[in-house]
Amino acid sequence: MSATATPYGFNPINLIGGQPYAGGTRQIKIASGYATNIFYGDVVAIGTDGTIQKVTTTGADATPNNFPAGVIGIFLGCAYTETTGLRYFLTRQNWVAGTVANDAMSYVCADPDALFQVQANGSLTQAALGANIAVVQGAGNTATGVSGVTLNTATVGTSTFLPFRIVDFVNSTTSQVGDAFTDVIVKFNHGIHSYTSSTGV
Repeated sequence: MSATATPYGFNPINLIGGQPYAGGTRQIKIASGYATNIFYGDVVAIGTDGTIQKVTTTGADATPNNFPAGVIGIFLGCAYTETTGLRYFLTRQNWVAGTVANDAMSYVCADPDALFQVQANGSLTQAALGANIAVVQGAGNTATGVSGVTLNTATVGTSTFLPFRIVDFVNSTTSQVGDAFTDVIVKFNHGIHSYTSSTGV
């Protein structure tokens, strides 16, 4: 509910032109032993080694908190073969830091036209529609595997380094514009997502 702080990261809902999100993902390798937790709904990037990495910066300024060049989308889970006496193929919502698996693959919503529902860390009014905004890197929930990332209401503005554009508000029985923790719809700003940027990794 928007009256309560309940972070859930970025959930894909549809595409900017109104087309439905069909659940398509791109599989990108996770390095065995990668030492950072990645949760369902986290922003991820392709690192210089070609593997997926959690974006840990906020995008609140041009430097040092800017998003990296390889931003590729939103993490939606992973799969790998686990060895615990027996070998079995495991799929899960989150990547546990330090997991050793040479075949680990992430599932990423990588469409630069995707829209995402996300909660803000405070109230956003109608005036925020069309504005740019950065994130707060809250801790993910290790029990559910869900992201703790929210939008940072203190960063609403027009600066081009801000990574997300607010394109709509969630209007439902439990969510309204101006709620204490407003749920909104956003997309990656042009030039932030790797597919809309000419800067390589």
